[in-house]
Amino acid sequence: MTDRTSTAVDTDRLPPVLPGVTAAAVAALPPRLHRRLDATVERLAAVPVGRADGGVSVDCGPEALVTLTPGPAGAVTGPEQARCSCLLAPRCLHRTAVLVACPVADPAAHPDPASTAAPPTSDGAGTVAGRVGRAGRSAATVGRAGRGAAPTKAQRAAAGALWRAAAAVLAAGVPAAGAVPQAELLRAAHGARLAGLPRAESAALRTVRGLRAHRERQNGHRLAELVEVLHDLLYVTGRLAAGDADPALVGILRRAYQPDGTLEVYGVCREPVISATGYAGVVTHLVAADGRQLSFGDVRPGGPDRARDCARAVTEMGAVAVNHAVLARGGLRITGTTVSPDGRLGAGKGVRATPLTATDWSTGALAALFARPLAEVVTAQLATEDPEDPARAGTALLGCDLVVVGAAGDQVLARELAPPTALGADRAPVADGPVIRLAPVDSHPTLAHVANLRRLASRPGLRIRVVGRLDPDRASTLRPLVVGPVPDAAATLRLPADWHGRADLGYDEIQGGHLPPRDPAATTESVVGADAVAESPLWRVRRLVELAVSGGRRAVAEAARGDGAGLTGPLRRAGFTTAAAVAAALADESDRGGRNAFGRRTDPDQDRYAWAWLAATAHLAAAERELVRSSWTAPPVG
Repeated sequence: MTDRTSTAVDTDRLPPVLPGVTAAAVAALPPRLHRRLDATVERLAAVPVGRADGGVSVDCGPEALVTLTPGPAGAVTGPEQARCSCLLAPRCLHRTAVLVACPVADPAAHPDPASTAAPPTSDGAGTVAGRVGRAGRSAATVGRAGRGAAPTKAQRAAAGALWRAAAAVLAAGVPAAGAVPQAELLRAAHGARLAGLPRAESAALRTVRGLRAHRERQNGHRLAELVEVLHDLLYVTGRLAAGDADPALVGILRRAYQPDGTLEVYGVCREPVISATGYAGVVTHLVAADGRQLSFGDVRPGGPDRARDCARAVTEMGAVAVNHAVLARGGLRITGTTVSPDGRLGAGKGVRATPLTATDWSTGALAALFARPLAEVVTAQLATEDPEDPARAGTALLGCDLVVVGAAGDQVLARELAPPTALGADRAPVADGPVIRLAPVDSHPTLAHVANLRRLASRPGLRIRVVGRLDPDRASTLRPLVVGPVPDAAATLRLPADWHGRADLGYDEIQGGHLPPRDPAATTESVVGADAVAESPLWRVRRLVELAVSGGRRAVAEAARGDGAGLTGPLRRAGFTTAAAVAAALADESDRGGRNAFGRRTDPDQDRYAWAWLAATAHLAAAERELVRSSWTAPPVG
């Protein structure tokens, strides 16, 4: 029996569907119905949805009730789990549109029989770094550990199919990248999974999710993120299709946990997680006794309320119930440990853990976070992280001691404190050091990040110890996760004893009583040195590569004709000659069209255009990365 009592369709209530199921449905749809598919998907926003036995139903009109019956894991993994009551089923518009409207399931969490038969994906070389704040958004990838075996013929063919699908999306632009082009990406992503190419598959699925978010104008979606992931997809598939043997291009599956014996870990902080793919929760960041940065999380399908309510979440680790609030300020001695390549602790039945006492940032493994000057740490991170893999940028935690000097909107302006010279003496800022911006990790109103940063910014002269992440896309900017008092400083935080010397900025609410009295002699810096990234003429290249994604090839050609020398002239005068060259090449290629033997115009070469866009995007990322690096070492301007 089906409950026809219903409300308007909410895609969050629809079960996720494996990419291969959606792609097969679109492929089976008669071509004459392709033009109507996008409009039908859009109309689903006003179509009733109800509960059916073991699943959900979508009422698409008289004699057209689509029923989805997900499996035990909550996802639709086979075509038989999607049924329509109309006479044209299963090759009908109703069933296909509902499947397209459903979220894209993660094949790693919901494997189907075909994909589980895939061959091993890597020889296990190298390490993996993944940002937990992007939970559900990216698969981990192998670190660069030298050359490996060349891609097989099947892998090159799968990569080539993904390249062609991605190049077609790039040429069309977001407005024209509807259900059919997305289905081609999903079909090629499934082929990449069967061929053992997890990094390419992950990039393709993230691209589809980004296209949907941009077309639906979802809150929190940024065009720059779609540019990054489309760049990663083209970069990886282009090189694999050409036979590149770099194992980092292949990647490894995300949840490959390995035994790690007995391990002592110490809590650093909790981080609320709200992902764009419908996952939320909490992750506790840890440091092992050997210095490795690890994490233990409770991230599941949900929204912002779940992230907020996980402040004191209890998660099972083997036979032990772990309270994240306690773990973030204490530690564990774990036996039977399993760890994924990107540093996530497993919670299998064989894991045993005993609590350790609260830890101090000034001693042991945690003290290493603050042992080196900030510019040295940032330079090392930017040098070792892969600029061609956006999922790897700005992942490691770093620590520093700062003095607050002002505010800029929701950001705190600060300067790094010089190393201590004498016990009990207040430390002065580093001479000629940059003005550092502390920007919120997440500005969602249900979290405490913004309110806490505003409270800190209200006390110029306040000394704070900070642990956070480098923002690799902005000049001298950190994303702080937790703050604490600076040892032996007078004007520093006064936190409650049960906070054990740290305030998790996403959860703990800093109050006026936690701050020292106002210092009338403290100076406020209202003028900040120029942002090397924002003020450079490279914004012209960024505007061009983003326009290529948001508007397609034709939009780039029209913009280039309108700008003329206004695109490349300022770049050359500022010394960005290579940026000017790649921007001009992209503009020229966007307006290039071929002619056949009879002189008629033919479709332009999508491969040449995709390579031109990829070259411009890659150079832009490298140039901006160098500007960010220099912002941490050069003295401020103004």
